[in-house]
Amino acid sequence: MSGISQDWEPVVIRKKAPTSAARKDEKAVNAARRSGAEIETVKKSNAGSNRAASSSTSLNTRKLDEDTENLSHEKVPTELKKAIMQARQDKKLTQSQLAQLINEKPQIIQEYESGKAIPNQQIISKLERALGAKLRGKK
Repeated sequence: MSGISQDWEPVVIRKKAPTSAARKDEKAVNAARRSGAEIETVKKSNAGSNRAASSSTSLNTRKLDEDTENLSHEKVPTELKKAIMQARQDKKLTQSQLAQLINEKPQIIQEYESGKAIPNQQIISKLERALGAKLRGKK
């Protein structure tokens, strides 16, 4: 016989080790338990509690309680409201027609004329162009 011999050792093909996400999967943990593999469990110190969020809240709450400043949005001044209404009526336009001219929603014109809107210089300049009137201060 020549020097060739058969190797009868079994060949074991293994899958890659599971990723960290797969290791945490409940199915993988149960499978590992069944096969007798080692399973390490670690309890996280703040698990299930919202301690980190609640500790800083008391500081913020105290600051808010001590703060007496009255904060509110800037509103449309009365002169501007009246100027918009007057210019629109002089041109014989409805609020929705004016809104269509400046490519805005009719609700925005209503808010400006009622004084509820937060002034936006771009919208005011569109209104000035559409109405052909100076709405802002004397420049």
